[in-house]
Amino acid sequence: MSRTPFRGAVPDGLRYDTTHDMWVRLEGDAVVIGATTFGIFLAGEIITFTAKPKGAEVALGRGLGTVECAKTVLAVHAPISFVLTEGNEAAEERPAILNRDPYAAGWMVRGRATAWEAECSRLVDAATYRTHVRRIEPAAEFL
Repeated sequence: MSRTPFRGAVPDGLRYDTTHDMWVRLEGDAVVIGATTFGIFLAGEIITFTAKPKGAEVALGRGLGTVECAKTVLAVHAPISFVLTEGNEAAEERPAILNRDPYAAGWMVRGRATAWEAECSRLVDAATYRTHVRRIEPAAEFL
């Protein structure tokens, strides 16, 4: 049985982590972090999300929370180091929003970056992330 190729958005103006398929948006001195549509495509539909508690210090590559998909529970890995100031309570209560609107209402956590200058160079722009997706999924379509 063939699987349906990825079809989704990769908005400009965000920074992307190609290792964990996460996005980062700067908002003043805060960072907002979420899963990309491609990351969600690979994991499967998210049915629960739990963020670490407010005040948690999360290092690059470490868990910022967990998601449960149809067949597995996964750690959500941080694309940068940060102190968590807010988890998206709406997404924890209604996780379908993560699948429907991952770049806006479906953000996962907000925080204060602790090593932005040292770590931001490992993040890529939207065009580079699209190239990353196409290497994995050559038939990918971007909306």
